[in-house]
Amino acid sequence: QVQLVESGGGLVQAGGSLRLSCEASGRTLNLYALAWFRQAPGKGREFVAVYGRSGGTTSYADSVKGRFTISRDNAKNTVDLLMDSLKPEDAAIYYCAAAYDIFKATPTRPSDYAYWGQGSQVTVSS
Repeated sequence: QVQLVESGGGLVQAGGSLRLSCEASGRTLNLYALAWFRQAPGKGREFVAVYGRSGGTTSYADSVKGRFTISRDNAKNTVDLLMDSLKPEDAAIYYCAAAYDIFKATPTRPSDYAYWGQGSQVTVSS
């Protein structure tokens, strides 16, 4: 019922910034938490940041806290991830995901999310 499309990935030098955007489509999107995950080559998918359903809160992985900012525009049905002070270890495919959870305001496990985008590549050079 929910479709997610990421955009904004690309190549950036270490220390630079990049903004990712995810456009969501579907009904009752206000009931879903929207999050960003990432997966580097040879590694599992890891939580990055989440913006809870409308009126919810945000949460960040320790590795990106203070550098990344997640925002949500409910009118446009989009969720953005502003990445500052990028490091080579931030390079990965970034995925947008949506979750409906009546118990958790900010779910952080991949298994919490039923809907996923196709991913957007972020490359960080030294």
